[in-house]
Amino acid sequence: MNIYEALKKDHVAVKQLLSELVALDEEKDEKRRHFLIEEIRDALVPHSRAEESVLYNSMRAISSANDVVLHGFTEHMEAEALLRTLQLKDKIDFDWKRTAKKLQHALQHHIQEEEGKIFNIAQQLFTDQEAIVMGEAFASLKPEIKKEGFVKTTIDMVVNMMPPRIAASLRTYNLNPPS
Repeated sequence: MNIYEALKKDHVAVKQLLSELVALDEEKDEKRRHFLIEEIRDALVPHSRAEESVLYNSMRAISSANDVVLHGFTEHMEAEALLRTLQLKDKIDFDWKRTAKKLQHALQHHIQEEEGKIFNIAQQLFTDQEAIVMGEAFASLKPEIKKEGFVKTTIDMVVNMMPPRIAASLRTYNLNPPS
């Protein structure tokens, strides 16, 4: 599966989870709400980190599309801030539905832009074979990222946003810290 198909598949799944969450009765279905929020987190965070690592950073390495890619990074950050707020509001059972709707709206906007603008630019930059290799890399990264905790995935988000040269040196340092 190429990167575009893999990302679209995930987009459909996350939108479905969010639609189900937003449709829940605020007074009932507490267990289902907790479950859905966990499912959204487990789908969204690995998707975002793998997408940034594989697609966004590949685009930045060979293109002048930095503004579009950085906008995508920013939208990932905003969505994750809303997700973390939703998780907190879920725990205290306060105003979670409004935050869920904001997250749903933010992700719908992001997905529309990504599947339009970013995919169009990427399809001009990468061959069909490269898109397949990126799809495979994306698919193999997601389960690894899912195992990581909040702090690690947040650090990875910040490192992904850095200029590639600096990010590469930080990743090397992280893998081989000095003794």
